[in-house]
Amino acid sequence: MQLKRVVVTGIGALTPLGNNTQDYWKGLLNGVSGAGPITLFDASKFKTKFACELKGFDPLQYLDKKESRKVDRYTQIALAASDEAVRDSGIDKEKMNPDRIGVVFASGIGGLISFQDEVINFAKGDGTPRFNPFFIPKMILDIAAGQISMRHGFRGPNFAVTSACASSTNAIMEAFNLIRLGMADVLVSGGSEAVVSEAGVGGFNAMKALSERNDDPATASRPYDKDRDGFVMGEAAGVVILEELEHAKARGAHIYCEIAGCGATADAYHLTAPHPEGLGAKNVMLAALQDAQMKPEDIDYINTHGTSTPLGDVAEMKAIMNVFGDRAFDINISSTKSMTGHCLGAAGVIEAIACMLGVVNDQIPPTINHFTDDPELDPRLNFTFWKPQQKTVRAALSNTFGFGGHNACVIVKKYQ
Repeated sequence: MQLKRVVVTGIGALTPLGNNTQDYWKGLLNGVSGAGPITLFDASKFKTKFACELKGFDPLQYLDKKESRKVDRYTQIALAASDEAVRDSGIDKEKMNPDRIGVVFASGIGGLISFQDEVINFAKGDGTPRFNPFFIPKMILDIAAGQISMRHGFRGPNFAVTSACASSTNAIMEAFNLIRLGMADVLVSGGSEAVVSEAGVGGFNAMKALSERNDDPATASRPYDKDRDGFVMGEAAGVVILEELEHAKARGAHIYCEIAGCGATADAYHLTAPHPEGLGAKNVMLAALQDAQMKPEDIDYINTHGTSTPLGDVAEMKAIMNVFGDRAFDINISSTKSMTGHCLGAAGVIEAIACMLGVVNDQIPPTINHFTDDPELDPRLNFTFWKPQQKTVRAALSNTFGFGGHNACVIVKKYQ
């Protein structure tokens, strides 16, 4: 069977650097830190008092008041990003078959804020079960995918994907496979996460996963720095419109780039820690290269998982060295989490978008907040510290890894 080619025809993004794709990309190239004191709740008693929140997001710009109250924040931002992506792609619902347009969407945690609020309200009461009738539909992981389909009238494949911080990369992979197998013409894919809350921050604090650099939040996310002390929680939504090539050409769609291949593996090692030698990370990159029928020398940029954790950053670099050998020294590497923080289930898609825009614009976004070299990392690697780099980017690879040992990788390349 001849697999169909899949291209990207629309992009939407809400991130701590801006509430649209253009502002997000501009923030990345300018090396802007999205971190600051938490405003979404009183964090004064928490070990970590900062996060990478969205700036000035108002759901009423996208939803009427009644509708906005029926959905969790993670779905609100998913809908906002989907609006931008659908508009950007030029999808004409009157001329295209809605039964061939679907939604494959992701979240790592889903409606945690709604869950937290309902349980707290119940606990404060006298035991009488008074719950919001939208409690369950607000919190479940699949509801963003369902809401996007209902908003736009898309009746094709529709489901959610979850694999912790690899979720939205896995969603892109599922959408990619559905299209190249001929099961849909267009898929809205990506992910969203919004868990900057008492439960979210408190839970990750209890795991000792978050940075506690409260004296300097803007520089707290320090991938590859010797003094990194954990990740900075972020919230975001990213949406990409994936489309079968001939379908896109027939309607005269603008094509950003092509999805070349994807991979997915498991560490099968530990609940939260990566394999110390990066075995799963190595295998997922090899799987993506094989799927794309590409060689290590075809890759010009790697957007790493790079969370700013002591173990994770080293393990991923071992994997990259293992896969790419000496070629690794010629590849630009960067962790855009140094600017956005770690957006959990949405991390994969917003970082894939950074790769897509890097391929389109021949620009590499930087890794900021580097102050001290880590002796465990090879100094010959080009981490693109502090400043973006202009460079021909034929293909870019994006890594995402999640608790539970989930690894996912997507490769994007110039469309020809």
